Amino acid sequence: MEPRLFNLDPQLLHDAVLLAIAVFVMFLFLSYMLFNPAREMLKKRQDKVKDDIDSAEKSREDAAKLKEEYENRLREIHKEEDAILGAARKKALDNEAKIIEDAKAEAANIIARANKQAELEMKKAQDEIKKEIISVAALVAEKVVSDKIDIEIQDSLIDDTLKEIGEKTWQS
Repeated sequence: MEPRLFNLDPQLLHDAVLLAIAVFVMFLFLSYMLFNPAREMLKKRQDKVKDDIDSAEKSREDAAKLKEEYENRLREIHKEEDAILGAARKKALDNEAKIIEDAKAEAANIIARANKQAELEMKKAQDEIKKEIISVAALVAEKVVSDKIDIEIQDSLIDDTLKEIGEKTWQS
């Protein structure tokens, strides 16, 4: 026998080639059966992550738009609020002025009625005083003249007494 290098004989080489082919076929088969599903799963996961990122970006943009719309509506609401408050203040001031005006008119009416009432009371008092003066003058004249004076003389005495007292004296 001849010395062989690494103990290589044709059978061993044949077995090694067949083993290499079998490993290669098995690699292809396992690659198809295991690596392709793993690659597909990784591809799906990568697509899902990309979709999630796109969705998050879109959601962020939508949120920014909603925030801007909200801020615009808030500004409009503040403008409306200021307008409503301004109108309410103006209405309150108008009502205040009207109430004050009505109160002044009512006070003027009350004063006018009080003045009229005072005038009526004064005239009534003047009439009563005039009657009292007349009755006092009649008593005085009656005592002075006693039974001898007739009605004409009595009336003239009353008129004379009134003239002496004066019109202003008994009216004030």
